[in-house]
Amino acid sequence: MADERWVFGYGSLMWRPGFPYQERRAATLHGRRRAFCIYSVHHRGTYERPGLVLGLAPGGATRGMAFRVGEADWEETYAYLKEREQPTETYIEASRAVRLADGRRVEALVFLSDVAHPQWAGALSLEKQAELIAGARGLSGRNVDYLRDLVGHLREEGVRDASLERLLGLVEARELAA
Repeated sequence: MADERWVFGYGSLMWRPGFPYQERRAATLHGRRRAFCIYSVHHRGTYERPGLVLGLAPGGATRGMAFRVGEADWEETYAYLKEREQPTETYIEASRAVRLADGRRVEALVFLSDVAHPQWAGALSLEKQAELIAGARGLSGRNVDYLRDLVGHLREEGVRDASLERLLGLVEARELAA
């Protein structure tokens, strides 16, 4: 339907959307990849001790979740997402085609990483990512907990990401050594 409203989640939005929805489907976004590419100075770090959070970096494809939101809930959902996803405006709001697991193709609201934003970290080595994540804490808690939740929830959805799992191992090793 042309008037359907969809939201694509690739991180914590997958398991904790925080808004009412009418349908939840596994989905793939092509042209962007899940990456720890945003310095976090709000949710998982501070200006003094930044952490890292996920973004949709250019290239690749991302398996995530698409949520169909009812028209009556859209205005409130959209306001909530703007507040949740844009505390420091590190993302660019966009509409992108995603392919649902059942084969349908829908347009969804996505928040893409802004590569021109000062919080853009770019393509960091896993070791540098681990250094930034280990010990970082922000308003939403410890950065390692965010990574651990992500890896666990991706596994529950049948998504195995070898680099994220390796990253988690490096961060946990650093935190044990601290």
